[in-house]
Formats: sequence, C-alpha cells, structure tokens
Amino acid sequence: MGNDCLFCKIAEGKIPANRVYEDEVCLAFPDINPQAPTHVLVIPKVHVSSLATAEDGHTELLGKMLAAAAEIAQRLGLERGYRVVVNTGNDGGQTVHHLHLHVLGGRPMSWPPG
Repeated sequence: MGNDCLFCKIAEGKIPANRVYEDEVCLAFPDINPQAPTHVLVIPKVHVSSLATAEDGHTELLGKMLAAAAEIAQRLGLERGYRVVVNTGNDGGQTVHHLHLHVLGGRPMSWPPG
C-alpha cells in the first residue's frame, strides 16, 4: 500500500471511516463531500492508483468492486436507481490516486451531471 495514500490509510485502519461495507478485498464508506443524498466510495484494500493502471491480475478485484457497489446500493435502498462512477486521472477528476468507485443515488441522476 502507498505510504502517503489517504485511502490506504483508511484501509489499514490508521484513519477512521464509517465503513458501510467490507469484505476481503474492498471496503466502502460515505464520501466526505457528497454529490448526491447517497454518495459512497468503494475502494480496494490493495493500492491500485487508477483504472488506467489496473492490470490483467486486477480483473477479479474490479469485478468484486462492482458487485460490492450493487450490494451497497441494495442495502441503502437505491431500488429506483443509482450511478457508479470511476474518475480516472487528473483530467478525469480523480483527486485521490487510489482506485475507487463512487456510488451515487437518492435522487434522479440527470445527464450531464449537475
């Protein structure tokens, strides 16, 4: 895991977070700057910088993260729908360089966002 990575520190338990989901490969917690009534981040417990740096060996991890996102949405009552977003790289809006999914819901998710 990355020494200065905020999400690695959360995964290691060095920084507390309200864990709304956890399994052997990932965990989820509310975003501190929510963009929707429900806004949860799903992170892998191992450090992967972004979707762009994920390798063939991460395929199972990526699938488990998406399955976790679906389970979290169900647990949080997002039966009317939700959005899963992956920001990748600086131009893609990624501010923490540790792969993470945004699960957003609780309101109609218009396109374009905003």
